[in-house]
Amino acid sequence: MLRIAVCDDEKSMGEYLKQLIKRGIADRKDCRIEVFSSGEELLEKGKGFDIYFLDIDLKGMSGIDMARSLRQESEAVIVFVTALKEYVFDAFDVQAFQYLLKPINEEKFFRVLRQAVAECEPEKASEPLVIRVKGLYRNIPRDSILYAENEGRKIVLHLKEEQISYYAKMSELEGMLGDTFFRCHRGYLVNLNAVKGYDTGNIQIKNGETILMAKQKYSAFVDAYMEFLRRKQQ
Repeated sequence: MLRIAVCDDEKSMGEYLKQLIKRGIADRKDCRIEVFSSGEELLEKGKGFDIYFLDIDLKGMSGIDMARSLRQESEAVIVFVTALKEYVFDAFDVQAFQYLLKPINEEKFFRVLRQAVAECEPEKASEPLVIRVKGLYRNIPRDSILYAENEGRKIVLHLKEEQISYYAKMSELEGMLGDTFFRCHRGYLVNLNAVKGYDTGNIQIKNGETILMAKQKYSAFVDAYMEFLRRKQQ
């Protein structure tokens, strides 16, 4: 069971974040989400969560103080969601996973949510992708996938040694592969570990191939790739 807590003293914002989380991990049936309106309420009733989405500017105990209290006994993933820019360095002190600013960029929120879930379940990143190809099930090591390409009702997996075509939806594959892959174009899903270089319209893969990058995806891709490199170096 994945347990996620939201703490925001604006009721509408708390419910909005809850609905975003539900949308972002709609494929998860084993998730429990609870919303709290104060730090005191959360610490009294809500310890033991895997992921915390905390506002900083709260009545009573601040989100930073709440995180300090949580850190005394928990290594849970903490994400700040706030309108205040000036506490970003305090967030480092409590080992926050991410610092998101309001108003919320939903695409970035979903990306951080997927990363947070993957952080809670690191073993899943090493599990092979299981697909059905011509009636047979195959185990595909995730790190062998350079990128996936949409081709009609099929997906073509471009691996280091071969290409595999099978029936599936790109959105489903994106959810299965997680945050080490990025949907850079409606027709392409790229393994961030396979990226050699990029510009506003293309991504160069380490095997020498080039795939398309949608211009509206460029900024989100740069954010995701920089975060991927940062975490890889840790």
